[in-house]
Amino acid sequence: MSVKEATKAAPAPVRATPESPRHPKRKRAWDEAPRWQVYLPLGIYLVFTLIPFYWILLFSLRPAGSTSLVPWPMTFEHFEKVWTDRSFGTYFTNSVLVGVATLLMTTLVALAGGYALARFDFKIKRAFMLALLCSQFVPGALLLVPLFEIFAELQMINSLGSVILAETVFQLPLSMILISNFIKNVPYSLEEAAWVDGCNRMTAFRIVVLPLLRPGLIAVGSFAFVHSWNHFLFALMFLNNQDKQTIPVGLNSLMSADSVDLGALAAGGIIAAVPVVIVFAFIQKWLITGFSAGAVKG
Repeated sequence: MSVKEATKAAPAPVRATPESPRHPKRKRAWDEAPRWQVYLPLGIYLVFTLIPFYWILLFSLRPAGSTSLVPWPMTFEHFEKVWTDRSFGTYFTNSVLVGVATLLMTTLVALAGGYALARFDFKIKRAFMLALLCSQFVPGALLLVPLFEIFAELQMINSLGSVILAETVFQLPLSMILISNFIKNVPYSLEEAAWVDGCNRMTAFRIVVLPLLRPGLIAVGSFAFVHSWNHFLFALMFLNNQDKQTIPVGLNSLMSADSVDLGALAAGGIIAAVPVVIVFAFIQKWLITGFSAGAVKG
């Protein structure tokens, strides 16, 4: 028998596979753990997270003076009280105006500044980026005195415009950094191709780049809206009249040195929380994408 025929007659060698005994399948530590060891910590965490929400819902729906742990009989008297008697309808409108205006101004200014940081090189670029980062370490309380003097000179005290400008200034550094990093992930060749086709820089940005920035813009805008919606300090310092106050200041007015109306306070908390929850429920997909893409350099 020749060598060639012997080679053909010999059985083919068995190649070791991950399922074969030579290469046993590796088991990770969490694959061997019982399910209860995974679900029990998650369940405990969920209980501690949901109990405060249930507690505030309980106080807002049960009658005044009741000690029941179940909101029955259910009543909406606390919501009617805070919405009409405590002017929460006006507070809600003012908070919406401040939040939407801050969202628009922060997004537009951060978009322009972020594009400049991502696409242009200039001498003080690194120093400017360092200044933006360092500004995040400055607490908002330190800005109250200079901002108050500026707004007093501009006769903007007791105006929603003062709160909008202060919130925008406070949100711009982080928003600009996020959008600049997000723009860096958009290939520069796309803009160059649009220039070749006859578009100028503005048209190429509007047609090519801007649609790709939607997740980042939603992330930055939602962050600015939620922060301005919940911020208490600027509205407290710059707004004096009751018809100009926002929801955080309205919630603070429900607490006095002698007593606290827990039912009204809980109802006001529900009114303050529901719009934010609804916004995040609709934009969570784009929010996660935007923050993850804007957090890394492309």
